[in-house]
Amino acid sequence: MSQFSAEDEAELQSLLRQLLKSVKERISGAPSVECAEEILLHLEETDKNFHNYEFVKYLRQYVESTLGAVIEEETESCAKGDGHTIGSGQDTLVHAVTRRARESSQYKQMMQTLKQTMMVIVESLINKFEEDQLKKEEMNRNSQHEQSSSHYTDNCSDSDSSFNQSYAFIKQEQLQVISEKLDPSRPREVRWEALQSLCCAPPSDVLSCESWTGLRRNLSAALADPDPDLSDKVLRFFAKTFSSSPLNVTREIYTSLVKSLESDFLYHKLSFPTESAGMDVNRPDIARLLKQMRLMNDFQQEVTTFWIRHPEKYMEEIIESTLALLSLHHEHGIGPHGSEKALEPVHFLSLLDIKATWFKKWMHGYYSRTVVLRLLERKYKSVVSYRCHLHLWTKKKKFREISVLFFVLISVPLGPAQRSFYSAKELEYTYFIHSLCVLGRLLMYTNGRKLFPIKVRKRRDPVTLTDLVVDTGYAYLIKWPESACLINFVVCCCIDSLSPTSMVTEVLKTLCERTECAVECIYQTPVIETLLAPIFALLKGKPAKLNSPESSLTHIADTLARIATTQRGLALFLYERKLVSAEGDGITAGHVIVQFTQKLLAKELPASTELENSPAVKGAFIFVCRQMYNTCEGLQVLRPYSLHECIAKAWRKTSSLSERVPTPVPGAIPSSSSQELQNAVAWEEVLLDNLLNFAATPKGLLLLQQTGAIHECVTYMFSRFTKKLQVSRCEKFGYGVMVTQVAATAPGIVALHSSGKTSAIVVELWSALECGREDVRVVHPKSTPMDPIDRSCLKSFLTLVNLMSSPHAVWELLGHQTLPNKTEYNLREMPTSIIDVMDRLVVINSDAKIHSLFNYEQSHTFGLRLLSVMCCNLDSLLLLESQYKLSDILLQSQKDNAIEASSEFIIDGLSVERNHLLVRMNAIGGPSERRLPPRALQKGSDPYPWPMFSSYPPPNCYILDVPKPLGGYPGHDWFSSTIFLLMGGDVGRSLSLLLRFSRLLPSAVLWPARLYSSMHLPVEMAQSGIPPLYSCTAHYVEMLLKAEVPLVFSAFRMSGFTPSQMCIQWLGQCFWNYLDWPEICHYVSTCIIMGPDYQVYMCIAVLKHLQQDILQYTQTQDLQVFLKEDPIHGFRVSDYLEYMEGLERSYRGMVLTDMRSILLKST
Repeated sequence: MSQFSAEDEAELQSLLRQLLKSVKERISGAPSVECAEEILLHLEETDKNFHNYEFVKYLRQYVESTLGAVIEEETESCAKGDGHTIGSGQDTLVHAVTRRARESSQYKQMMQTLKQTMMVIVESLINKFEEDQLKKEEMNRNSQHEQSSSHYTDNCSDSDSSFNQSYAFIKQEQLQVISEKLDPSRPREVRWEALQSLCCAPPSDVLSCESWTGLRRNLSAALADPDPDLSDKVLRFFAKTFSSSPLNVTREIYTSLVKSLESDFLYHKLSFPTESAGMDVNRPDIARLLKQMRLMNDFQQEVTTFWIRHPEKYMEEIIESTLALLSLHHEHGIGPHGSEKALEPVHFLSLLDIKATWFKKWMHGYYSRTVVLRLLERKYKSVVSYRCHLHLWTKKKKFREISVLFFVLISVPLGPAQRSFYSAKELEYTYFIHSLCVLGRLLMYTNGRKLFPIKVRKRRDPVTLTDLVVDTGYAYLIKWPESACLINFVVCCCIDSLSPTSMVTEVLKTLCERTECAVECIYQTPVIETLLAPIFALLKGKPAKLNSPESSLTHIADTLARIATTQRGLALFLYERKLVSAEGDGITAGHVIVQFTQKLLAKELPASTELENSPAVKGAFIFVCRQMYNTCEGLQVLRPYSLHECIAKAWRKTSSLSERVPTPVPGAIPSSSSQELQNAVAWEEVLLDNLLNFAATPKGLLLLQQTGAIHECVTYMFSRFTKKLQVSRCEKFGYGVMVTQVAATAPGIVALHSSGKTSAIVVELWSALECGREDVRVVHPKSTPMDPIDRSCLKSFLTLVNLMSSPHAVWELLGHQTLPNKTEYNLREMPTSIIDVMDRLVVINSDAKIHSLFNYEQSHTFGLRLLSVMCCNLDSLLLLESQYKLSDILLQSQKDNAIEASSEFIIDGLSVERNHLLVRMNAIGGPSERRLPPRALQKGSDPYPWPMFSSYPPPNCYILDVPKPLGGYPGHDWFSSTIFLLMGGDVGRSLSLLLRFSRLLPSAVLWPARLYSSMHLPVEMAQSGIPPLYSCTAHYVEMLLKAEVPLVFSAFRMSGFTPSQMCIQWLGQCFWNYLDWPEICHYVSTCIIMGPDYQVYMCIAVLKHLQQDILQYTQTQDLQVFLKEDPIHGFRVSDYLEYMEGLERSYRGMVLTDMRSILLKST
């Protein structure tokens, strides 16, 4: 039943009509069309008879017959499949089957067929409704045939409001009389009386009358009449029709209004005002046209909200009539000698809607945008051509006058209500801004860009997209931008800027944000060369031909930063060698920008010394560099320039200057020194902010640590975080990813702790977990949590997981610290440190701790879940176990939860959680070598069949296949322990292999414990506290992941977690507890035989293998917990060896070279 026959369509139409009749009362009572739509959308929720309607039954039967076989097949497939892939529980099974069914070809075919059929049915119902309405009106007119004509004139109203009109039906003969009375040859009083009568008639009657053609002609004549009373009365009739009639009526009125305006502009040509005369909007003919254009523009902006519900032909008539009006253009001028310029419709429209809001709305929806672009291409290309001509012509004028004019316009608002006189320059300027907004909107869409190249008057060659962008950008961003003081005035006064520079910048920003637009319009060699031309000149020691160098370069940098934020733009800056440097060699834009930034900071630009003292210019260009160096690939290209050292040097100098400025005395007159202090502090913060962004990548964090400014940067970050400030105008995410990156290293976590960040995290956690909002609890008690970790606490949980993910963080925050273990805890005592969290939520070993918690079970479960994630890192597990004897405490808690005189345990949420944690902490192995008990109860007579225990060793059922022989607990050197097991527990063979292996390069990355104490590690790296495993291997994992598996990289960014943190945990413990023993052996063997760079490729292969799971758990906001707690199911090194060889061919030259350079630096 995939296709509908004619009989099916007829039956479906009948059932739909019945449904609408059943809910007629609900719909008719709605105050608006939008409310009626909401009622229909939520009918299933509000109507208890919803599933009894025949229409609903028919659709259900249709879906079952079409998808029944698919659903059964997918259900069987899911039931037989791997439980890990689908998950457990009925809800998860339903979700999996639903997802697969919706992805099937049968579902897509069904939806397409159903949509097409329903569109035909609804169109048919609408047409029948309109026919019925016409028949009903005809019957009503016949029933009123004997009534006198005075009946309808008594109910007339001159009110401006159309919502309370009392219309009476009108006869055809009466409309014929009205049409005759409206003839321009009739006296003014007769026409006025006829208009009075017309205003009381229903618009649908007027448009359906036989004399509508003549009536329309006479209404247009009345609109053009010099008598303002007559034209205003027609406008009032049009306005009432717009507000109270359907589109099939209003489009007739609208096209009549537009045709009248078109005729007016064609036959009553108005001269464009001279420089001295200007235009007075109170002049009768000007005022009349402005009112008509205002009504037209109001309808243009409102019609988009409802024309999609009507046939496309109605919308097309409205759009075409509008474009026809705007295409009016007098090529040869007017006046006796054809030398005078004419006022055109677009001048009035620009004055009323300077930012072309109507066009923005028309282009927003695909439904209307398609028609607009089709008509522009076929019939009205001149509308675009005139605007391009205006931009190219304006470029030859005195741009300084535009800046002055902009200041005048923002000082006195536009609009007839505020002003009554406009100069010729102001009219041209409003037309220019209106055209800029229209062109910018056209360039956003593919078919809009296809209008180019376009032929323009007074220009030999057609104008291309590149020509338009280069000419406009050069004129208003580079050659004649507004001064900085004028822009600051606009910002301070909160004025909606109409400056050319601001408007052009906004258009370019929009184009940069859309990949296809940017490729065709921005990522072109002429555009980039135009932007870089002043920079090239300054680098060569030549003066840049700029009228306002500071403002020009600031705007150039802002545009370059927008380009660099996109992936394609970044690649263009880093790798495209189509530019020429001062030395004549091919060079990329990225190199040019960073060279210029270096010279700015070092004050080595002799041709422009004022720029060297401009924090705005320097900050803007550092920000461009930042968009490159805060990515792995950008840092790789820019690293030879040591930009971090340049910025750090400037920061240290600025910091010392700000300390020498004397503190202002209260009450004293502010001196120049106080202003100097404010400027120094602001510049210092800019430098810190840009230094901080080196921490966005693992290798960048190493460079930041080597500058010695990591503590100041992290403190600055925390101050912005507490104020809830955005990272920058270009970053989409907050500081979460950066905090996670910093917390992965020892110096980073120390800086975070000293800044107060860890304390703030703990306080926020405790407030959500134990306190809550007191003002809510009284009137709206907090619901009992259904999940182990309540949604209100999930953000705090994930923040702590990110913070404590690294063993360095665990050591720095918990190492050598004892638990308080107080005899009494004050209920108002709030934890402020990680050791407090361990004491109050994790290690609950006394009644005092239990009684100190308002939500004991929920809070302790939170602590146990946090401990579980932390213990997934075996180094962290060893530290916590050796310090706090966690296993003994958990076993004692289980023993306390046992039934006296019995071996049975009380099964509750906490005992199940502890059982899982005890097995995780004391059983070693991959996915097929150990079995972790679930944390949820099962349905049936035996809800928890897994044995609990209160002493070691764990029951044998949890240990499936342990590698033989197992030489005791391996300690913290996981690589040595792996080799020991590989050698069958033979100490001699293990030592011999390790000694020989230590001479090879792979030992530098595979054996982290050996490298820590190696004399071959460079001094600066050893002193930084950041190991090569993080700054090198993890850095390239992030770099390659972004290029090879971009969806996974984006998922990490969205979750606030970093791939580097997970990879250093896997690699640091040689994948213990994540892969089965054979795969661990294959990993070690592959990296030794194939090369140490295979360590990077191995991580990429694992993440690619986990892609679907990573995307799924990102949606449920528990990606970190999944990656840390779950083993890597189904991964085989042999399956991905060919893939890793492909990565080797692409990246070995870069990755292996950098790995070798780590050790070469020390020699």
